[in-house]
Amino acid sequence: MPASASAAPGVDTTGLMLYDNSARNTADVRILTDPSTRKVMYNLPYEDLHAPILGPAHPYQKDGLAAGMKNHRSGHVEDAHMNQYHFDEQYNTFHSFGYAQAPSGEGLVGDMTGHKEHGGDNVFSAPKRQKTTAEKKAEALRKLERLTELEAQQPDQPYSLQVKQPWANKETAVAELTSEQKDYIAKLDAEKVEGASGSVETKGPTSFFHGKEKADYQGRSWMSAPKDRRKESDYTYLPKRWIHTWSGHTKGVNAIRFFPDTGHLLLSAGLDGKVKVWDVHNSQKCMRTYLGHSKGVRDVKFNHDGTRFLSTGYDKNVRLWDTETGQVLRTFNTGKMFYTVEFHPDLGKQNTIMGGCHDKKIYQWDTDTGDMVQEYNYHLGAVNTITFIDEGRRFVSTSDDKTIRVWEFGIPVQIKYIADPSMHSVPAVVLHPSKNFFLGQSMDNQIVTYACKDNKFKPQKNKTFKGHNTAGTACQIGFSPDAKYVMSGDTTGKAFFWEWAHPGRIVRTIQAHEANQPCIGVAWHPLESSKVATCGWDGCIKYWD
Repeated sequence: MPASASAAPGVDTTGLMLYDNSARNTADVRILTDPSTRKVMYNLPYEDLHAPILGPAHPYQKDGLAAGMKNHRSGHVEDAHMNQYHFDEQYNTFHSFGYAQAPSGEGLVGDMTGHKEHGGDNVFSAPKRQKTTAEKKAEALRKLERLTELEAQQPDQPYSLQVKQPWANKETAVAELTSEQKDYIAKLDAEKVEGASGSVETKGPTSFFHGKEKADYQGRSWMSAPKDRRKESDYTYLPKRWIHTWSGHTKGVNAIRFFPDTGHLLLSAGLDGKVKVWDVHNSQKCMRTYLGHSKGVRDVKFNHDGTRFLSTGYDKNVRLWDTETGQVLRTFNTGKMFYTVEFHPDLGKQNTIMGGCHDKKIYQWDTDTGDMVQEYNYHLGAVNTITFIDEGRRFVSTSDDKTIRVWEFGIPVQIKYIADPSMHSVPAVVLHPSKNFFLGQSMDNQIVTYACKDNKFKPQKNKTFKGHNTAGTACQIGFSPDAKYVMSGDTTGKAFFWEWAHPGRIVRTIQAHEANQPCIGVAWHPLESSKVATCGWDGCIKYWD
C-alpha cells in the first residue's frame, strides 16, 4: 500500500504579488520610484516607467517639476479668465452680503446664513428695499432742521458746514522729517546754489522765464502794466493782516522794489546771487529769475519806466538788465564792491547811472557807451547811498565816514558838507514824496530828517523817529504815497510805523519776519494805499494789507 502524501492546495497567483508579507493585487499596489535613481532592484511595469512624476516637489530643487513649473516666488500660478461683470458681481456680493460663489464654480463661500436670508440673490439682482413711513418722516424732519439752521445763520458770519462727512474729523498726520533727512535737503540746496553760482562764472549771466506765455493774445508783453489798475484812494491806511508770501530765494532777501507808478511787479535782490521779478496782482508767482552774480546781490533799482534795472552784488559787478528779455546790456567792474546804484531821475538822462563804491568814490557811467564819465572823490569811507534832489541837479551821498555830502551833478566838487561828532553812519536814505526832505537810517537806532528845500540843508530835530533797533543793519525806510506814514524794518524782524506829523509815537508794529532775522526791506505799494511789502533775511517776502 503506497504511503500517503500531504500537498498544498492549488492556488492561482495570477495578478498577485507579495507586498508587506501579504499577497495583494498587483493593480492595487504601485511602487513609486525616485526619478533620480540610477539603479532599480526590481522589475517595473511599462506603465510605471513612462508615468509622469507624482507627489510633492522639493521647493529648492533646481531641475524637475519645481524649476519647470514655478512661475511665482511662492509656487505655480495658473491663469484663469473671468468676465469682468461676473467678477464685480461676486466681489460686491461677498462684501455686501457676506457670501459668493466659489471661484471653482461649485458651491458657495462665506456666510451661509446670509445666503438663506437674501434667497441667494446678488447685489445686482436683489430687490431694493423700500423705506418705511417712519424712516421717510425722520429723514424729512432732519432736512427741515438743517434748513431752519441755515435760515437762522447771520449773513455777516462765516459759513459753516451743517453736514459733515465721516472723514471730516480725521486729523491729517504730517510726517516730520528726521534730522538725517533735513541735513540731506540742506546739502542738496547748498549744492544747487553752488552749481548756480558756478554756472554764472563759467557760462556767464543768464535768466529763466517762469510764466506761461511771454505775450498775450494781443501781443502785450508779460511785464506790461494792467490798464484797469487805478489808484484806490487818496488816503493811506495802515496794514493789518498778512495776505501773501513770496518764497523762492534760498537765502535772505536784501532789497525789494515795486515797479514804478503801477506796482504790478516786485523786484527782489537775494543773498543767493539771484534777482527775481514777482507778479503782484494776478498769479502772484515768480515771473523771471536773473542769474548774473556769483555772490549775494546788495541792491537793485528800476529805471523810470521799469524796462531796465541795475543790480550790484558782492562779486564786485554792476549789471544793467533788460527786464523783459533778461539780457545783460552792460557790466561795470572796477575791482571794488559797490554798495548802491542809482539811475538819473531825468527822463532825458536815463543812460546815466551812479554807483557808490567801497573805495570811497562815486562813479558815473554812460550806459550807451559803457564809459566812466566822472568820479566824485571826497568821502573818507565806503559810500552807502546816493539820492538825487532838486529835480536831478544835485545829489546827496552818505558814507561810513559818518558824513553827509551834497554834490552838483556832473561837477566833482562837494557844495555842502554835513558832519557832527554826534552823527552816526547812515546806510539807508529815502526821499520825502514832496522832495523837500530826506530821511536817513542812523546807526544809533533812530531815523533822522534833513530839509533840502531852496538849497538849504538843515537837520530837523523835531522829525526824529525812534523806538526800533537797527544798529549794525542797513534797514530800508519807506514812505506812504501820501507822506502820512513812515515805516522801517528792524533787527528783530519787526516793521514799525510812525506818523509824519507825530514822530514821537509809534502807531503800529508788525512782527513781519522771524524774531532772530532782521526785516531788512520795506516798500509801500504806489497804487494800493493800504498794502505794504516786507523782506527779511529769512528768505521770505511778505505782503500785508
